[in-house]
Amino acid sequence: MTAKPKTTTKKKPSAATETSQSIAEQTAAFLKSGGQIEHINTGVSGQESLSGPKHITLGNKS
Repeated sequence: MTAKPKTTTKKKPSAATETSQSIAEQTAAFLKSGGQIEHINTGVSGQESLSGPKHITLGNKS
């Protein structure tokens, strides 16, 4: 019986650390260029709805 050839597993880079560092660098560059950070109240969305409200009716039609 022959042995299966070993496959090498690729090690994934630590994405969370790279992402956090990248965000910190981008934020610093933004602030250095004169940008300002807006504080948004909890529960408020910054996304504008393009499709409008969706009306869903549940139950029997009368």
